[in-house]
Amino acid sequence: MKAEMDGEKRLEAFEKMLEAIQKDYEIADNKMKQLKAEGKEKTATYRQLMGKKLQYQNMLSLYKIYGLLEEEGN
Repeated sequence: MKAEMDGEKRLEAFEKMLEAIQKDYEIADNKMKQLKAEGKEKTATYRQLMGKKLQYQNMLSLYKIYGLLEEEGN
């Protein structure tokens, strides 16, 4: 049987997850920009990165919808 996390540990885990998603989103975005600059938008790597970026973007949108992430510019 799994031991449940207390509120503080759970919040810490959510914060770590958010940080990881934001970092991975930026990495994918930067790699895509680099590939685009090299004219490699039709490569499998670029398309895989696009899928990952969209997944991370969706997750970040959910954080915003549930009030767990501030809107940019705030």
